[in-house]
Amino acid sequence: MFDPTTLTGLHTWISILAIVIGIPVVLALMRGERAGAGLTAAFLALAFLASATGFLFPFFGVKPSHVVGGIALVVLAVAAYALYGAGLVGLWRAVYVGSAVASLYFLVFVAVAQAFAKVPAFAALAPTQSEPPFAIAQGIVLLAFVLAGLRAVRARPGMVPA
Repeated sequence: MFDPTTLTGLHTWISILAIVIGIPVVLALMRGERAGAGLTAAFLALAFLASATGFLFPFFGVKPSHVVGGIALVVLAVAAYALYGAGLVGLWRAVYVGSAVASLYFLVFVAVAQAFAKVPAFAALAPTQSEPPFAIAQGIVLLAFVLAGLRAVRARPGMVPA
């Protein structure tokens, strides 16, 4: 459908937009609020597209990126159901908050991995992505998102639908 260069550019821009839009969505959740309905819908849709377009690249065999992408799609489906299907009632609020934060985490996790693969300064620090600088960077990202998720789940809001 697309040549690899076009697909790479499209996939990258969708991923960047999903991250940029996802940040205020998660920050709102951490304050016990909901971002506007349009912003939330845009985040969920772009996060879905970012994960889905990753499967359009030519590949042989299952790669770690496919596993992360598959998990991300399941987490996004849960977030969408909790928000639109269950209306955030009862436990579904925590399910939505956790899955929305996890969805942004997966995007950032992949962005960090891509930075270590494509940015020469980072690639020099961790050429195989099994070196300590890569693990430390991903550990910091994971810790930040776990803390953000805990704060967001514990926030007692008026999470009224926007």
